[in-house]
Amino acid sequence: MSAGASAATSVVPRFLYVSNQGSNDVSAYTIDATTGGLTPVPGSPFAAGLGPFHSVAVDPAGKFAYVTNNGSNDVSAYTIDAASGALTPVAGSPFTTGSRPYGVTVDPSGRFVYIPNRKSNSVSAFTIDPSGALTPIAGSPFANGLSPYFVVVEPKGRFAFVTDEGSNAVSVFTIDATTGALTPVPGSPFPAGVKPFELDVDPTGRFVYVTNRYVCQGASCQVTGYSIDPITGALTPVAGSPFAAGVRPFDVAIDPTSRFVYVPNRFSNDISAYTMNAATGTLTPIAGSPFASASQPYNAVVDPSGRFTYVTNNGANAVSEYTIDAVSGALTLAGSFATHIAPDGLAVAGFATTPAGGDCQSDNGNNDDNGDGHASHHHHDNGGDHHDRDNGGDHSCHHHHDGSNGDGGDHHGDNSGHGDTGD
Repeated sequence: MSAGASAATSVVPRFLYVSNQGSNDVSAYTIDATTGGLTPVPGSPFAAGLGPFHSVAVDPAGKFAYVTNNGSNDVSAYTIDAASGALTPVAGSPFTTGSRPYGVTVDPSGRFVYIPNRKSNSVSAFTIDPSGALTPIAGSPFANGLSPYFVVVEPKGRFAFVTDEGSNAVSVFTIDATTGALTPVPGSPFPAGVKPFELDVDPTGRFVYVTNRYVCQGASCQVTGYSIDPITGALTPVAGSPFAAGVRPFDVAIDPTSRFVYVPNRFSNDISAYTMNAATGTLTPIAGSPFASASQPYNAVVDPSGRFTYVTNNGANAVSEYTIDAVSGALTLAGSFATHIAPDGLAVAGFATTPAGGDCQSDNGNNDDNGDGHASHHHHDNGGDHHDRDNGGDHSCHHHHDGSNGDGGDHHGDNSGHGDTGD
């Protein structure tokens, strides 16, 4: 998934978190603000629950991290040490979800957490208290379509989008701004091709892109794009959709400027890269795409500065760093860094700095301007994408940590050795 900040701020990426499905833990790294290189955080990796396959999300203030545990049906919650990036479990963690939780996202306000439960066909919703602990929202879990995998929230925090792989659809919900409760929008769910899996909303909040990992013609599978009705949240396919990708496309990551889109392709071991038409949402392959990756690229995240892309390589026990050409969007491999076993989901925590005279105060609903360098907000908005946009919330003082909803293991008998074979 992606991370962003407004053009009025300078965003410095600080920490990267990677869930390791094969070792039940989370690798943590500091990010070199100049080169994008990674250095393990002292104490890393940090213990998680069983099967943290799919997602890591960081709250907008950079104080808390959340990891879904598919095998133990819960979510681990951690505080983030602002100086070192080390993770410490919050009191009461892990918190119970439904059956087979997959994606996780924190809304742009930093007050709510949403988690799809694949086996119970529902979405668990929580409020975040000042300690980072989670409390179920009244009415949670909320009914969903069949086999929901991942969830994203658009930048203003009004709508949540959930892929329903078993229903070949995307469910869209309105979010109650006070309680965080979910209500299906008129027309939901919306057809989303065959086996929709991962998805992401662009930082302008106008478009959403979904991977269809089992729809292949020849050697290519596809990505489906939709425009979002700004009033109702309803989805309409964009011109030219669907768009060809590689073999078994997993994740979608969008840069903070809404110009570039990246899709890791698990079985072709490469990354499809596209430019995004700002008016129509149409995707066009970037020259040189697809770009080679190490074995089994699962998930990708663009850091809040828009200069680096990180990709987990599930088959290589590594995370790859790419630099992004600011003009073309082309990727250049800059480094590969060891993880623990079978890395999957990942998220970037970044800090926004404001030019002189700027006024940035972090308010995630808990008044947590604690002087730790987060006085300024995620997504992603998904760990919400936060740009200063006319149709978005006022995120001019927010950094987006990509709470990338990590894709999970492939659960349909591809015999990778690390898939969710219990499903």
